[in-house]
Amino acid sequence: MKNCSVNQVQTRQALDAKASSIMFFLCILWGLQQVVIKLAAADIAPIMQLALRSGLSALLVFPLIKLAQGQSLWGRQYRFSGGLVAVLFALEFYLIGEALRFTSASHTVVLLYTAPIFVALGLHWKLPAERLTLMQWSGIFLAFLGIVVTFAGRGSHAAQDLNSMLLGDMLALGAGVFWAATTLAVRMTNLSEAPATQTLFYQLMGGFIFLLPMAFLMGQSEIHWTAVTIASLVFHAVLISFASYLIWFWLLKRYLASRLGVFSFLTPLFGIAFGVLILNDPIERNFMIGTIMVMAGVLVVSLSGRKSKKALIQKA
Repeated sequence: MKNCSVNQVQTRQALDAKASSIMFFLCILWGLQQVVIKLAAADIAPIMQLALRSGLSALLVFPLIKLAQGQSLWGRQYRFSGGLVAVLFALEFYLIGEALRFTSASHTVVLLYTAPIFVALGLHWKLPAERLTLMQWSGIFLAFLGIVVTFAGRGSHAAQDLNSMLLGDMLALGAGVFWAATTLAVRMTNLSEAPATQTLFYQLMGGFIFLLPMAFLMGQSEIHWTAVTIASLVFHAVLISFASYLIWFWLLKRYLASRLGVFSFLTPLFGIAFGVLILNDPIERNFMIGTIMVMAGVLVVSLSGRKSKKALIQKA
């Protein structure tokens, strides 16, 4: 078991200049996505946006799927793992859609990107080679303390607005948990060896099949076909759910997930900046302090994990 874990570490590379540049631009796109959804929410509900973008992106991904000889997209081999990531992905985006109804895009993106912390905890629990160090535990504690701080200090808001924001923040945090669960499911099932297009297709189809009926059941199916609506769907279907996710899974198969996670702190920063510039999101002092603590915790976990894995490889 130990040798197997070391081999898993060795088969994935450290980040090079190419991967770092790609991740930087991905973070810009991902920082924009919640802002764009919120911007179009008056014309098309977030859940309907997420459902349609998933379905459209699945159509784009389908022709790119290349299965090994004897394999089937719907065969028994991937029935469980494909269904699992489909459900987890759909739940993540259901929570994102609901979070954006109640809280700001800035709050949503920061709390969503706590996912690397939950990934680290999950890997610690399941893989001996991914055990957390004392420094990483300190980073996790700092991140969770930062989450508490982001929830505090909103006395200037009316009680009803405060309750709505807190609900939205909790939903966004839950989305981060399910994003981490999706990442762990991909890493720890046979999907880790499947083509990135196949893994992405299962998730996108899950998002479409689950979220579309939810939009109708919740009375959020009305669409006003404005320029903003169309632009949002094109942006999310082509650039986010198709291109960026495909690139992300390609990176995950070739580079260490913990090192890719180092870049995750950029996305919330871009998200906050775009939220302020485009949506005029208010930024509370406690929220900014909490954000700094969360991102610092994520960095500590990711960078400490990088050092510990390097030592593990040298020891082996």
